[in-house]
Amino acid sequence: MHSNTAAQPAHRAWAWWLALALGLLWLSGCAQPPRAADVSARAASSAWSGRLSLQVEGQASQSFSALFDLQGNPDKGELTLTTPLGNTLARLQWEDGRAELSTGQEKRQSTSLDELLREATGTAIPVAAIFQWLHGNQATASGWQADLSGTADGRLVARRHDPAPEATLRIAFSR
Repeated sequence: MHSNTAAQPAHRAWAWWLALALGLLWLSGCAQPPRAADVSARAASSAWSGRLSLQVEGQASQSFSALFDLQGNPDKGELTLTTPLGNTLARLQWEDGRAELSTGQEKRQSTSLDELLREATGTAIPVAAIFQWLHGNQATASGWQADLSGTADGRLVARRHDPAPEATLRIAFSR
């Protein structure tokens, strides 16, 4: 009974970071089968993999890092976070106004990816902007500032200064 109690806070911390990482990785989503009538959707879909870390400052400073695979776009996608040994920490899928976060045997659903990420991580993550940033395009996200100088080399750093607490997201990626 004691070991189960100790495992719950650790699981919640991983779930929090996974959800945050998933939000960041939401920059891409599931690819759809090619259809002649849907050329624009195929062009807007992308895939990235690599590693990410998120650090949130404050009274209870928190940090998280994981390997990720991201496919899709802001409208439809999938983000999978894993440990360096290949164990799946979390999987986030979204499309058509609904999102689902799976962590181990637990699943959470929402009508909004942003809402699910905020609920899971305790902080807002600019998912649509992240997709733009990964493409090397500057995008506006309230309170966030992205350094895109390393995107050609597969590096991205974004910092949130407002609202508090401050947060730093670092992504090392390849396509």
